[in-house]
Amino acid sequence: MSEAPARDASVIAALDDTGHVAILSAPFPDHGGDYLFLPGGRREDGEDALTCARRELKEEAGITATSWTPLGSYAMTLASTTRIHLFLAQNLTLGPQELTASEQDFKLDWKPLEAALTDAEHGHFLLPAGPLTLLLAARLVG
Repeated sequence: MSEAPARDASVIAALDDTGHVAILSAPFPDHGGDYLFLPGGRREDGEDALTCARRELKEEAGITATSWTPLGSYAMTLASTTRIHLFLAQNLTLGPQELTASEQDFKLDWKPLEAALTDAEHGHFLLPAGPLTLLLAARLVG
């Protein structure tokens, strides 16, 4: 039996007009505690990277945005051809989170971009795509 092909993913730094970024947190017991992460996830059938980013931001954070800036795409691992696509979302409208059963413990918070970067510097993010997205977003709006 062969494995299903891995899917590309999108990660989003949603920045409001006061310079705060949407940050999610959840417990990751296998990794020893709660960690921060940015909204994002894997593509669904028929989605391109931006469509995936729009859907994930709305589902996980309850946010829609009218301004989208691509921040690049990067290999997820050396052993895979899948890519992770990074975006800055601005001109935000807030609504309710639309969490799936596996996302019910996701908590949304807003932090100044600089504070989120400090969290990244101190290892509070589990995966590297969030900190990279924050760094690229900060460089762009800086």
